[in-house]
Amino acid sequence: MSDARPSRCPHCGTELTPLGISEALFAYAHDLACFNDDCPYYLRGWAWMERQYGVKASYRYRIDGESGQASPMAVRGNAPRDVDTGAVPQEHP
Repeated sequence: MSDARPSRCPHCGTELTPLGISEALFAYAHDLACFNDDCPYYLRGWAWMERQYGVKASYRYRIDGESGQASPMAVRGNAPRDVDTGAVPQEHP
């Protein structure tokens, strides 16, 4: 695991949180992710996933704990009430 990996989400600046999943159960036990529900990356994801795949899902920013590479982590459920999944929310400056 690289010591140079980001410790903050590049989309909102929130400190990344370990997933906290047992290594015995999941290959991604050392991954970090942004769990800020106001993160623009997460908020934009609801509209993108609806348009691309017709699903009620989004994604969160994730860092692979082994390689240090960033990638999306899909999450399912319902969009926060203030997110219009028919249009991509505006980026925060």
